[in-house]
Amino acid sequence: MKLQDIYARKKKDISAIEKELERSVYIDHAMLRETSVHLLKAGGKRIRPVFVLLAGEFGTYDLERMKHVAVPMELIHMSSLVHDDVIDDANTRRGQLTVRSKWDNRVAMYTGDYIFARALEIITKISNPTVHQIMSKAIVQMVVGEMEQIRFFFQTEQTIRDYMLRIKRKTALLIAISCQLGALAAGAPEPLANRLYAFGYNVGMAFQIRDDILDLRGTEKELGKPPGSDVKQGNITLPVIYALQQAELRDRILQELARIQASDGQTDATPLIETIRRSGGIERAEELSGRYIDKAIAALRQLPDVQAKQDLIDIAYFIGDRNY
Repeated sequence: MKLQDIYARKKKDISAIEKELERSVYIDHAMLRETSVHLLKAGGKRIRPVFVLLAGEFGTYDLERMKHVAVPMELIHMSSLVHDDVIDDANTRRGQLTVRSKWDNRVAMYTGDYIFARALEIITKISNPTVHQIMSKAIVQMVVGEMEQIRFFFQTEQTIRDYMLRIKRKTALLIAISCQLGALAAGAPEPLANRLYAFGYNVGMAFQIRDDILDLRGTEKELGKPPGSDVKQGNITLPVIYALQQAELRDRILQELARIQASDGQTDATPLIETIRRSGGIERAEELSGRYIDKAIAALRQLPDVQAKQDLIDIAYFIGDRNY
């Protein structure tokens, strides 16, 4: 089954989530409403809500209950994107102007805060305290991950472990708890929910590694932003770390990174990107991403053979191979 087939099967429920997202960001304050809707209309695959809905099929599925988890997971993701764009000085995302670019940094920060607060408000409709404990702990770790990313900007001595811990916090945790909380909200047993967490964690790690690969290999049309955006802001991703391990390329890469840092990211990163593409670092990163996908699928083996199980497997394969 292809990804579009999975979305087609859940089309009615995904549409309901989309409408709920629109309602969730509506506010009488004109500017907050305008900025939030602008962000929402930029779109996205809504992969986190889809994971929530699919995980709910392992329990007693009730859309009215599932939406109180699915919507907050997407709102938390959206709020993190607004804040990321401020940190990155990003002008576009998914081919659209960012909130900070269309308005300014202050408006963007408060928009992110508002969307995040709405997520916290909506999930209170789930009375299970475990859900709130899991989510709050994950949010704390997400913030730590963002701070660690800033701390490691242009730090060429960082290790693969440093990188892995950072992307776990920044990306994998939210995908992992989307799966876990979707199951718990549907009343699924905790051990089953924990297996879905393991699935989501491994998929999330692969997702971010793939994202970092695409930043160096993709085109502006595919990415919705210029390639090399991460490295221009000093984000040393896995392919770059692997490339730095090549003795014959290391000095050249260090020189290019120093040039980019000295220009505050305003110089052309093409020479650096081309060097990394020739280093084999992208291929090594792809191999590791594939291993995480294998681990994700292995985590599902003992789960009941419902349709959602195959859907999750198919989504994992899509994430492992995606080019956008």
